Amino acid sequence: MNRKSLQDISYSLLDLAVITEGQSPADAIRNSRDLAQHVEDWGYTRFWMAEHHNMENIASSATSVLLGFVAEATKSIRVGSGGVMLPNHSPLVIAEQFGTLASLYPDRIDLGLGRAPGTDQTTAQAIRPDRMQQVRQFPNNVKQLQKYFSAENRNADVRAIPGEGTDVPLWILGSSTDSAHLAAALGLPYVFASHFSPQQLHAAFSVYREEFQPSEQLKEPYVMPCINVVAADTDEQAEWLSTSLKQMFMGVVTGEHKPMPPPVDDMNTVWNLREKMAVEQMLKYTFIGSKETVKDEVTEFLKETGADEVMIATYIYDHTQRLKSHRIFAEIMQEQELETS
Repeated sequence: MNRKSLQDISYSLLDLAVITEGQSPADAIRNSRDLAQHVEDWGYTRFWMAEHHNMENIASSATSVLLGFVAEATKSIRVGSGGVMLPNHSPLVIAEQFGTLASLYPDRIDLGLGRAPGTDQTTAQAIRPDRMQQVRQFPNNVKQLQKYFSAENRNADVRAIPGEGTDVPLWILGSSTDSAHLAAALGLPYVFASHFSPQQLHAAFSVYREEFQPSEQLKEPYVMPCINVVAADTDEQAEWLSTSLKQMFMGVVTGEHKPMPPPVDDMNTVWNLREKMAVEQMLKYTFIGSKETVKDEVTEFLKETGADEVMIATYIYDHTQRLKSHRIFAEIMQEQELETS
């Protein structure tokens, strides 16, 4: 066994600008910026935001706009999308948006790309009527983005300005082995959405590592699983705080995307057995508890996955408690050692 310090594993954050009961979207967005400023001081590598639409509890639909708001308020943390749903957009427009960000904040912008709609099918149709055709074009559109960001595109008829020559690093996001094949073929880093779709995590990482082809951007495979974390002073407090997360995911199951509610003392008063089973299946890789509890469980998870980096999502009703959870996780990652083979 080789001894590998958790200090060698980067840790990052996924944020959706979640709107809680009694909040406005502006409140949620300002809290996201405040969170980014804190986690920058706590050693987080990236602050990513995800594109979602037509959801009363998420304010990150205009992802690139919010990323500029966050990047302006921070100094060193990488800021990016986790992700932009590329079939919703023209590759040229995304290249211009993220090229503008990269021009303003050099060497700090990431572009994570997904192919899911980030919403319901009716809204997806409203966003782009030919979306399904664009889903099939996803691999080609990723390559087109790379071309727009390259200095070699200067002689092309269509150019991304700003954007050209910025070489914004691309990441492939996914929740199945389909995305693993693509990330491997293109030689791009791979992020898996195990925080809500855990079933194919290990299979996808195996496919990616076995099929990986080196590229100009990346010479060796690089995997980043996303997990949920709710950390507090005690296991009991963390479990109580996590009931807001569970209620939010219950909304995913029922289709009711209402603002995230405060914690409850007993989830059995809120959900039925079918909803409970569905939520618990989605939240398989959710780590809830005191610093010691989360440390032990996350350490084991990182050993099992061989992650190069881990991204956490933390959904807590109270902003102060959310900040505290992120601080506790940073302490875990800075202090512990991980045995790897």
